[in-house]
Amino acid sequence: MPHESSNEQQAHMAEGPAVPDYGPPRVRRPRRKPKKKTLRYATWGALGVFLIGGGGAAYAWQHLNGNIQGTDMNAVLGHDRPSQQKDGSMNILLLGSDSRAGTHGKYGTGVSGARADTAMVLHVDKTHKKASVVSIPRDTMVERPQCAEPHGGTAAGARQAMFNSSYQVGGPACTVKTVEKMSGVRMDHYLEVDFKGFQKLIDELGGVDITTRKAIHDPNSGLALSAGKHTLKGKQALELVRTRHGVGDGSDLGRIQLQQAFIKALIHQADTVDPLGNPAKSYDLADTATKTISADSELASADKLLGLAKELKGISPDRTDMVTMPVTYDSQDAGRVLPLKKASQRVWTALRHDRPIPKSATRDSVGDRTDSPVTAGT
Repeated sequence: MPHESSNEQQAHMAEGPAVPDYGPPRVRRPRRKPKKKTLRYATWGALGVFLIGGGGAAYAWQHLNGNIQGTDMNAVLGHDRPSQQKDGSMNILLLGSDSRAGTHGKYGTGVSGARADTAMVLHVDKTHKKASVVSIPRDTMVERPQCAEPHGGTAAGARQAMFNSSYQVGGPACTVKTVEKMSGVRMDHYLEVDFKGFQKLIDELGGVDITTRKAIHDPNSGLALSAGKHTLKGKQALELVRTRHGVGDGSDLGRIQLQQAFIKALIHQADTVDPLGNPAKSYDLADTATKTISADSELASADKLLGLAKELKGISPDRTDMVTMPVTYDSQDAGRVLPLKKASQRVWTALRHDRPIPKSATRDSVGDRTDSPVTAGT
């Protein structure tokens, strides 16, 4: 069974502004029966979409635009990148960092800095009606390229490095560069949320409904769930997406299955928010989301995030294919995995050519051998 070093085990371990005056209530038209639920990802929360119909007060937009932190990826990475796809498809790197900043030891002590704890490549097809999500295990041994350090200087490349170390040595830009080098797929955007931000988003949403097929107990993450239906608030939701020892073989691969199931549950839950019926809650969600999300500079504004959400409208969970990058266990270190090179290239080639990922590409991967014990809804 895969194991972790003590350092790895350690690493796993506000009110918003006043709601603006939206003026007299609008006359509401009868709502059409939705054709399908829409996909609203943006690293578990491009919730600026909930501003639709919530009023157009200039103060609100100006305030929300000032919340978002942006990184100019083009300036940092330069021109040594895969070419942009010109067929209308889009690739977004979704990151969940394990930064403990501002958490006062809630998620473990003795862990400094931040790593790319969760990484998913979201590929939106040229019709913007279907999507593929490829999870990259954090413990994958990869060739990490030379990267610019966030505060100046250069971090040397490494022939064999854990994937999540890319964030630690060079921030999100280095993680983007690492993904592009290993896949040959250009990331058009990136979106990121950390532990504290994720928990706040779920609390603001009111929780997420899931069903567990069996009891899950992980003393490392703190999660203790009986089999059955649950509504997870922020703390338990964070425990779920951090859980690895209570499922599967105890590695990051089982945790990825939980994360993918949770995202589908989150999509369903987000679609229950009625921006017209509760503009105050909609604004609070958008305010929390824009405070906790980091993005590339081309997305770092409320109106651009809203535009992205509109572009993704029409992509439902059943039109979203979720897989894990094909990997096998590292014979030299049971706590690490190695890419299955030919199979992985089939996955990345499908994305480059805007095609569905062939099911046979993940057939021999140790990452897709078990089903998640969690499903969406209650």
